[in-house]
Amino acid sequence: MNEISSIAAQPAYSETARRLIARDPALFIDGAWTASTHGKTLPVIDPSTGKEIARIVDASDTDVDRAVAAARTAFDDGRWTGLAPYARARLIEKLADLLEAHTDELAELESIDNGKPMSLSGGYDLPRCVATLRYMAGWATKLAGQTIEPAMHPTGTFHSYVRREPIGVCAQIVPWNYPLMMAVQKVAVALAAGCTIVLKPAEQTSLTVLRLADLVAESGIPSGVLNIVTGLGETAGDRLVRHAYVDKVAFTGSTEVGKIINRAATDTLKRVTLELGGKSPVIVLPDVDIAATAAGAARSIFANAGQVCIAGSRLYAHRDVFDRLLEAVADNAKDWKVGPSLAPDTKMGPLVSAEQHERVLSYIDSGKKAGASVLTGGEALGGDGYFVSPTVLVDVKPDMKVVKEEIFGPVLVAQRFDDLDEVARAANDTPYGLAASVWTRDISAMHRLTAKIKAGMVWGNCPSGADIALPFGGYKQSGFGRENGSQGIEAYLETKTVSIML
Repeated sequence: MNEISSIAAQPAYSETARRLIARDPALFIDGAWTASTHGKTLPVIDPSTGKEIARIVDASDTDVDRAVAAARTAFDDGRWTGLAPYARARLIEKLADLLEAHTDELAELESIDNGKPMSLSGGYDLPRCVATLRYMAGWATKLAGQTIEPAMHPTGTFHSYVRREPIGVCAQIVPWNYPLMMAVQKVAVALAAGCTIVLKPAEQTSLTVLRLADLVAESGIPSGVLNIVTGLGETAGDRLVRHAYVDKVAFTGSTEVGKIINRAATDTLKRVTLELGGKSPVIVLPDVDIAATAAGAARSIFANAGQVCIAGSRLYAHRDVFDRLLEAVADNAKDWKVGPSLAPDTKMGPLVSAEQHERVLSYIDSGKKAGASVLTGGEALGGDGYFVSPTVLVDVKPDMKVVKEEIFGPVLVAQRFDDLDEVARAANDTPYGLAASVWTRDISAMHRLTAKIKAGMVWGNCPSGADIALPFGGYKQSGFGRENGSQGIEAYLETKTVSIML
């Protein structure tokens, strides 16, 4: 168990971070920083200390309208869509170069703002951002149409073809758990497709997305192509989703908010992509390497303090290995040193906010009251920040809240099973269907089980096989549409049929 005394003070910020945090609140509209029309702001909290460190603009309807108008003009006048695909690709590559050059400062800013350790922000998030931009830059020159011979007209009497065109102005709303990475994942594909963008980061974690605006301007991407507004989801986000000049909405976040966005977008029949919640099963068959599987299961739930949509939060272990595996997982949990985000030895940082801290602790309390046993963790840790120990709950029942609902914290619930059909039914007994992992040396059992699981992504013998070239998204209430790969860029393109009588 992590000791309360192990939570040290947050190390001092670098001079660069202090300078970026201290700048005046502003919005990035039409290639320039601009003040809000009403001057309202929101606090920025360092979750490692619980203290306010900055303010951001709480955008008004008028602010959102200005950003959408800039994106609309930039799309309609062809300053982005009118560029040669190769020229767009080169500018996206330039943006990737700039992110790579500023990796250290962006990683620090992300860790301060979100609470994730530097090993994660600098070792995973930023490299993934750079790779995503480079990968999507390649797609800008590969969006081909198709020539089709009509079936009902004599050969040679019509010239018919299909064009793929950018969908238009995109409202992109990103979550607080991977602020910059999720922003770049959405921005890169929209830019490659030739769209223009209004991007809204989560109000809890806007600092790196605002810094991204500086790099967009430096890259040479034309003004108005990418605009950034900060503010609350129920105000700025809602205005964006309902705006008549927005053609597509892409949202990553909770299922409940996704439902609201989907309803709001129907008035103007916008295209919508939703990547929502998850309650992903980790299924362990009896032939596994216990140590490797336990380490993978721990990483799947404790990375980023469990604040991951694909987190493996439900562990189903075969009865023959359950006790040994859970003992190994509990041992792994003790190695996830909890601490402030900038401390070099921190492996798991705080939760993102006081609200999230309270939410996770209330779920743990709910599980204990319902009869679950705490194998390890299960408590708040000392200090001024929002720290919770890595937690494993056993003796859980399928109808418990901790099993049914997405906790979005470092809480693993573990159950036994006896056969493949039984565990498939248990894995699918959820409104979610985002991801799953299966651990076994039996390749036949692996394929039989993955065919039964109702999830958008299934990984074998690893906590996650997510990749920028592979489609990412879920079944059921985990959303619809896909990001990444060729399927991701299709979501940003319209299909136009042209048929000319000769």
